[in-house]
Amino acid sequence: MKQEKVKMWQEKLTALEKEYESLMEQREDAASMGDLHENAAYQMLTEQVEVVSVRIGETKKIIKDLTGSSSE
Repeated sequence: MKQEKVKMWQEKLTALEKEYESLMEQREDAASMGDLHENAAYQMLTEQVEVVSVRIGETKKIIKDLTGSSSE
C-alpha cells in the first residue's frame, strides 16, 4: 500500500515538473512580446509557475515523508 502511494506521488511529481517546464517555455515566449510590466500573459504565467513550484515542493515533501528519506 505504501509503495503504491509513493508511486502515485512520484507520478504526480513527474507531471508537475513537465507542467513547470511547459509554463517556463510559455513564459519565455510571452517575455519576448515586449514590456513585462504591461504584459498580462507574462504576469499570469509567472503566477502559474509560482503555484506549480509550490506544488512541486509540497509533493517532494510528501514523498520524502512517505519514504523516510532525507534526500530530495
